[in-house]
Amino acid sequence: MSLAKPQMRGLLGKRLRFHLPIAFALSIVAAVAFKYGVTEPRKKAYADFYKQYDAAKEFEAMKEAGIFESVRPSGE
Repeated sequence: MSLAKPQMRGLLGKRLRFHLPIAFALSIVAAVAFKYGVTEPRKKAYADFYKQYDAAKEFEAMKEAGIFESVRPSGE
């Protein structure tokens, strides 16, 4: 009873033929999951925020709070 000889030639090619399609498929799945799980909700949140954002109103609020050194509040 003897042990089978280990495969010495073509081992890398055989393993790559098995693992490369799996790695490629998993990377595609991860990219699609990131796009629809992270970037699309983020883009929607930014769009919703800027629909109601008024830059002039924010500037006036910051000016009245005294944040800017170059612009004095209306009360002074």
